[in-house]
Amino acid sequence: MVFAATGIGLTQCDQMPSSAIEAWATPGADRRDIREWALAHALLAPNPHNMQPWIADLREEGAITLHVDPDRLLPETDPYGRQILIGHGTFLELLDLAAQQAGYRARIDLFPNGSASATSDAASIAQYPVARIGLIKDGSLQPDPLFAAIQARRSCKEPFDVERDLSEGHAADLRASNIDPAIGLTLTLTGSLPATLRDLTRDAMTLEMKTPRTLRESIDVMRIGADEIAENPDGIDLNGPMFWWLKKFGLMTREKAMTPGTMAYQGGIDYALGWADATPSFGWITTEHNDRPTQVAAGRAYVRLNLQATASGVAMHPVSQLLQEYPEMTDLQRRFYGVTETPSGHTVQMLFRLGYAESPGPTPRRPLDALLRT
Repeated sequence: MVFAATGIGLTQCDQMPSSAIEAWATPGADRRDIREWALAHALLAPNPHNMQPWIADLREEGAITLHVDPDRLLPETDPYGRQILIGHGTFLELLDLAAQQAGYRARIDLFPNGSASATSDAASIAQYPVARIGLIKDGSLQPDPLFAAIQARRSCKEPFDVERDLSEGHAADLRASNIDPAIGLTLTLTGSLPATLRDLTRDAMTLEMKTPRTLRESIDVMRIGADEIAENPDGIDLNGPMFWWLKKFGLMTREKAMTPGTMAYQGGIDYALGWADATPSFGWITTEHNDRPTQVAAGRAYVRLNLQATASGVAMHPVSQLLQEYPEMTDLQRRFYGVTETPSGHTVQMLFRLGYAESPGPTPRRPLDALLRT
């Protein structure tokens, strides 16, 4: 952001609380139940606004029933719950990788009781279990090498090196990680299209921030400062010396972040446009269908790409704004579908930035027990 902290220079104040990121250190180390060990890895999955919208019911012996947490939806920017279900796909893929690592086959039965239609409202997705998972011991399994990248995986929300396009070798690595034939993957490395996508990304981010109800949805889940992050290790975390001083002097509050003309409001726009501009390459995932199982499958494919990017030293960051399905975004989304030549009737499930940058620290995670029903 364009904020400037004072010169007093308390460079170590307001650091990320260790309690908020301890889940990344040794996931599942204190768990004897293989289900909980696998879930401790799954909760490190990327998900919309870091809402961590998962409930894992362990009350059936030897099984996990995965549900949507109805209190962790994003109805303004994700009115059909599509992105929330993509976040359940990322969760299931990490759970599957962890199970394989431990010598268990994850038998995943999606929507065992049926599912809401893709055009029903977000709340409807919480009415049905997303999956029932059984873990079966299987000595013939070969662990997936992507498991090793789980703890280092990040969504890099920073400017990328604009002097470095994504290399062809790294693009090939990403393509090879996409093992689902129903998932279309497009990477744009050079030429004029990345510039066009940067412009559309800027416009979509600006529109979201200038639409009060969609901005409010993000503001409501901001955690400003280490104390708030420690209390609620989810949502959009803002911490460090700059935010400490801004909060101390009343310059960074939720209401100011909602108010045009304030430093907090303009700073949020400048920050977002900064990373939009500093994006050399883009990728996106397309599917022919858009039913609920397909949305979950898109999440599984996305996190595999993210893990491969991590293993290859590539920075990756999802850009959800252009794909959000509220009325004000319709025109920009139509333009995006046009310039990407998306076939009629197909759905772009994920759009993401690709490039090179220093890896950021981990994002907060709730304790595993907060997700469990036992």
